[in-house]
Amino acid sequence: MAKLPEYLSEQNEEDILSRMLSRVPSDVDKSEGSFIWDSLSPASFELFTASLWAQQVLQRAFASTAFGPYLDLRCEEHGVTRRPAVAAIGTVQFSGVAGTAVPIGTRVATLADPVTSSASIEYETTKTVSIAEDGTATVEVKAVEPGARGNVAASAISLMITPMTGISTVSNAAATSGGTDVESDASLLERFLIRVRSPGTSGNKADYILWALEVPGVGGVQILPLWNGPGTVKVTLLDSAKRSPNAALVAAVQKYIAPAAGTGEGKAPIGANVTVAAATEVPINVSVKVTLAVGFSLSEVRDLFVAGTVAYLQGLAFKDTLVRWTRISAILLDIPPVVDYTDLVVNGGTVNVEMMPGQVAVIGAVTMNAT
Repeated sequence: MAKLPEYLSEQNEEDILSRMLSRVPSDVDKSEGSFIWDSLSPASFELFTASLWAQQVLQRAFASTAFGPYLDLRCEEHGVTRRPAVAAIGTVQFSGVAGTAVPIGTRVATLADPVTSSASIEYETTKTVSIAEDGTATVEVKAVEPGARGNVAASAISLMITPMTGISTVSNAAATSGGTDVESDASLLERFLIRVRSPGTSGNKADYILWALEVPGVGGVQILPLWNGPGTVKVTLLDSAKRSPNAALVAAVQKYIAPAAGTGEGKAPIGANVTVAAATEVPINVSVKVTLAVGFSLSEVRDLFVAGTVAYLQGLAFKDTLVRWTRISAILLDIPPVVDYTDLVVNGGTVNVEMMPGQVAVIGAVTMNAT
């Protein structure tokens, strides 16, 4: 934010009181505890408080310093609204007596974690299925509460919340995905600035980026015009974690932008043949030997390195095509317990790893040994 004017920033209760007292005739007692001093002191405090309020009014008036509902109001003036939370989806497998029906809306859940005081996460089946002759049935589920918390690992769902006769076990063979929290202020501001600084016009690249980002759950977009001949546009997506999105999110963006090729029924103009696709993940595999400070374990350092590398790769996604070997090296050296390292290899070499269009770098295997 620009520098505040002096009449707002350089104010305090004492200076205001001093200025007020200076305007009182000199033959009047102005000492502390006098009638005049006691009368003006509360007013000086209120004027100082008003200057703080005025600063807050300015902050709420501009998008770069606004927050929460005030940022919402500013963005809505340009047609940009905060994206709501999205529920995670996945599949579970029921085991039980053949022929047993599992109705739509059947609830299953993860176990609560007493160590972290985390409550269990509930999911509902999205259709009715019956246990097959092999004693199993697989069905899609959706988290009851939207948000990133619904993204759980494989085998995390194991509880039956809806009591059912004929069902013995439930489990998810693969992780659930697609759950995102309500859009953050930082993300909303980024989309707002894209809208006002790179306005779309009749289906240009900026338009496609804006349209894709309007769909809840989209965390990054790459546009490839004329990718398959005249009139074709490829829209490649990332999810909110800067990973390849699930099929449901890809389908939602396709429906929003261009449900049918060339018809203009979605956001895309008539004649545009739009293909929406998920980004292709490229694992970044790292092996290294590290020298650790006394008192630190290799597992602690590995966790810190993985967290730092994930943050670095998320920052690169669809913004920079090179995963730099030197940046991986810097992440290692920024970890306080790491005294030194040798034999750092990234994807089999000691050079930068380049991403092609539609690709996103993600953390792969990390092999770390102590020297």
